[in-house]
Amino acid sequence: MKNKLLRVQNLNKSFGEVKVLKNINFDVQEKEVVVILGKSGCGKSTLLRCLNLLEKIDGGKIYLDDILINDKKINLSYVRQKIGMVFQDYELFPHMNVLENIILAPTLVQKVERNKVIEIAKKLLDKFSLLEKIKSYPKELSGGQKQRVAIIRALIMNPVLMLFDEVTAALDPEMVREVLDTILKLAKDGMTMLIVTHEIRFAKAIADRVVFMHLGEIIENSNNFFSDPKTEISKKFLSTLNS
Repeated sequence: MKNKLLRVQNLNKSFGEVKVLKNINFDVQEKEVVVILGKSGCGKSTLLRCLNLLEKIDGGKIYLDDILINDKKINLSYVRQKIGMVFQDYELFPHMNVLENIILAPTLVQKVERNKVIEIAKKLLDKFSLLEKIKSYPKELSGGQKQRVAIIRALIMNPVLMLFDEVTAALDPEMVREVLDTILKLAKDGMTMLIVTHEIRFAKAIADRVVFMHLGEIIENSNNFFSDPKTEISKKFLSTLNS
């Protein structure tokens, strides 16, 4: 039986008077791919940012490998090495080429020897068909290539969990496929992932389970969400997408 890698218990988050996340509870097992769906504004992206401790939560507990990571004593650098996150915006440093963008964190934060990191970076770039871009600068890359470099930059830290927040939202349609194919490769390799996406076909192809959110709450947590939605809200959501 797979281990529960991530456990979220009674997580709450507010911005001022607005309660964005309300008593969120769910688990993620090792090597599981969980897709988070819901209308815009339901709290999906905020949830990911809370899990990576980019947002301070108001209540609840987040466990990673049975370690309470929202404990005040926890090292934030440790958490962000264990939980990789890729955003809508690539956030690459424009003055650095692809290789320098990728190796910056492991050499500075993890203190890994530079030549060793370069070797790992080259293997990842080759795996994801970007080795020829190793000396290119962000301005010389397509949107899809930038996003794949951002994914590699997160992977090189050797995380146990990857979070993807609408990583295709800023891309032209013809570039979406290459990024989604990259994430599918990660799933085949056994990477544990939490994915927020509006690409429903992709979600159907990759999800082991769907967490469906509405107004800051999880109203479905299902292995067969697409074929057997349980609530009227989720049925309406799916029918709108399929119309």
